[in-house]
Amino acid sequence: MSTIEPKERYLSDFSKFENNLNGKKALPFYNIRRKAISKFSELGFPSTRDEEWKYTNLTPILNEEFSPQNENIDLDERDIKQFTFDGLEENTIVFINGVFSEKLSKFKPRSDRIIVSGISAAFIEHSDLIHKYIALYADYKLEPFVALNTAFTQDGAFIYVPSDVDVQEPIHLLNISIGENGNFISHPRNLFFVGKNSRIKIVETFNHIFGGKYFVNQVTEVIVEENASMEHVKIQDESTKAFHIANRQVSQNKNSNYSSINIDLGSELVRNNLNLKMNKENCEGHLIGFYLGKNEQHIDNHTLVDHAMPNCYSNELYKGILDDKAKGVFSGKIFVRKDAQKTNAYQDNKSLLLSDTATVNTKPQLEIFADDVKCSHGATVGELDDEALFYLRSRGIEKEKAQSILQYAFANDVFNYIQIEPVRKKLDEIIHERLLNKKG
Repeated sequence: MSTIEPKERYLSDFSKFENNLNGKKALPFYNIRRKAISKFSELGFPSTRDEEWKYTNLTPILNEEFSPQNENIDLDERDIKQFTFDGLEENTIVFINGVFSEKLSKFKPRSDRIIVSGISAAFIEHSDLIHKYIALYADYKLEPFVALNTAFTQDGAFIYVPSDVDVQEPIHLLNISIGENGNFISHPRNLFFVGKNSRIKIVETFNHIFGGKYFVNQVTEVIVEENASMEHVKIQDESTKAFHIANRQVSQNKNSNYSSINIDLGSELVRNNLNLKMNKENCEGHLIGFYLGKNEQHIDNHTLVDHAMPNCYSNELYKGILDDKAKGVFSGKIFVRKDAQKTNAYQDNKSLLLSDTATVNTKPQLEIFADDVKCSHGATVGELDDEALFYLRSRGIEKEKAQSILQYAFANDVFNYIQIEPVRKKLDEIIHERLLNKKG
C-alpha cells in the first residue's frame, strides 16, 4: 500500500494526465480542468465527520491505487450481446472502461438533427454546444468527486436533441468494465440536452466482464427545456469488488417532465448524488429507485429536489432489499423556496431487511419556505410479513420461492415506472433470478 496520501496521489496523477492531453490543451475545457483540480486540492475527500457522508466511509476506495485504463480492449458483438435489450440493438452506444467504442456502437435515428456522440469527439466536432452547457450544472466547486471527474474527463456520452423532435427509439448507453488487468479508474462524463417540445428515452447500464476491482466516478448533466420530457433509466450492475460514485444534476424548464428510475444491483460501495432543480413553473419530476444489497455491499442514495418556482410537482419513491451484512443509506431532501407556492411534493423510502445483520440509515427531509404547499415524506424499515409467508407456504409453495415472491411484490411498483418494455422485461428476469439465487 502506498504511503502517499490519497489526495496527493490524485494530484500527482493529474500532472501526468495533463502532460498527455497534447492538442486538447488548446480546447476551452482545459481551463475548466485546471480550475477543477485546484478546487479538488482545496476540498480533499470527505469523511464520516461530514454530515453528508456520515454513514459512508470512503476508506475502501482511498486505500486503493487506481490508474487510468490506456490500453485498447478488443471486444466484438458476441461479447456484448448478453448486455443488450431486444429491439434496442440498433440504438446502442457502447463504452469500454469509460471509452467510446465506435466499432460496437450503432445508432439509426429517424431525424438527422439529433446528435449522439462520444463526448471526447464532441469537444472538437460540437465545441460550441458542449461549452455552452458543460460544467455549468454539476458544481465542481462544492463536490470533490465532481471536481475529480471534471479534471480527468476523457469520454462519455453527448446527446443533443434540438427543439420539436420526438425521439421515439430509446437510446441505450452500454458501459462495460473489464477488470482483469489490475485496478483502473474511469471518469465517464455525460451531457444530455432535450430541446423545447422534444422527447427522449435514455437507458444507461453499467455491466462488467471478469469482475475485478475498479472505480467508476461518473458525472451527468441533464437539461430539459420548456415543454420537453425525458425518461432516464439507469441500471448499475458492476462487479461486487468495484466502486461506483455517480453525481447527476438535472435542470428543468417550464412545463417539462423528467423521470429517473435508478436501479442498483452491483458494486462493493455505491454512492448516488441525484439533484433535480425545477427552475420554472409547472415542472414535473419523478425520482424512483431500487437497491438490492447482499454480503457486505454498501449502497448510498442522496437526493435533492429543489422547488424553485410555483405550481410544480415531484414524486419520489426509493425501495431497498438488504440481506447478509449489507448496508443501505437514503438521504432525501425536498427543498421548497419562498416563491414556490402551490408545490406538490411527495417522498417515500421503504426498506426490507432479510437478516439481523443488514442495516439501513434513512433520513427523509423537508425544508419549506412557502406557505401554500402540499408536501409529505416518510420512511419505513421492516421484515417479510410472517402471515403472508405462512399463507404462501400453506398453498404448497416452497419457503425460498415464497420469500422471493414477497420480495418481488415489495419492489414491483418501482419497476412499473419503466415505460420501455424490453428494459422492464429483462430487469424482471434479472431481479427474479437474483431473489431466488442468493449467490447470484
